[in-house]
Amino acid sequence: MSNSLAAASAAAWPTEQAVPAGRPPTMAAGALAEGTLQAKLAALHAERVRSWSADDLADNIGQRQRLAARFRPGQTLQPGQAITPFSLTDTAGGLLHLANLVANGPAVLVFFRFAGCPACNIAIPHYRDTLAPVLASLGVPLVAVSPQVPERLRDIHTRHALPFAVASDLDNVVARRLGILFSYDEKAREASRRKGQFIGDVTGTATWELPMPAAIVLDQHCRLRFIDASPDWLVRTESGPIIQAVRQALDHPDPA
Repeated sequence: MSNSLAAASAAAWPTEQAVPAGRPPTMAAGALAEGTLQAKLAALHAERVRSWSADDLADNIGQRQRLAARFRPGQTLQPGQAITPFSLTDTAGGLLHLANLVANGPAVLVFFRFAGCPACNIAIPHYRDTLAPVLASLGVPLVAVSPQVPERLRDIHTRHALPFAVASDLDNVVARRLGILFSYDEKAREASRRKGQFIGDVTGTATWELPMPAAIVLDQHCRLRFIDASPDWLVRTESGPIIQAVRQALDHPDPA
């Protein structure tokens, strides 16, 4: 999680105790530029403050705050480190091999939770509009990655007419190697059970595990050039830093 994301996560959302029903999150006026991904996610949170019950809102904010409190940037794979070969399964059942993704240069992977996740349905089309066109012009592949089983990911692919691949990280193999995997704590599991929900049924994984939203850039040598992971799923990477990292990888394919 970058320093900017950490600051946003700490400042953007009120505490569980400070969320009276019908009141939007406390944020500095003008702090979020209109049209940014974070502004769109802040609007989602504000709508939840207006429309959700106090208990549901406290459960949601509490889980995100606990995840943020436990997160340590050093737990993820670090820039300059290589990741071992892997394959992802696309929505048609085909395999996307790492070696093929980076055969001609860098590749970008954006990790999201699952196809029905409201925040993901804001972030993924935002990347479609602000990230994918630039990457396409540079000849750089983009893949949106979730642990959800491939057949359940088809919906988000078609709903948003995505011009890039959506693929399943089966058994969270890649997320685990990157250090971006988390599991619901007991308090979050209890809240889910009260609502008759089990995230493993939604994803088809039969586990409580999900990846943190994250963006990574890998170069031709399978080295990590950029990683930005957020334990708070309402704080996500803007397209600009990803594009900057891609351009650096293209300009300097073999850094010292």
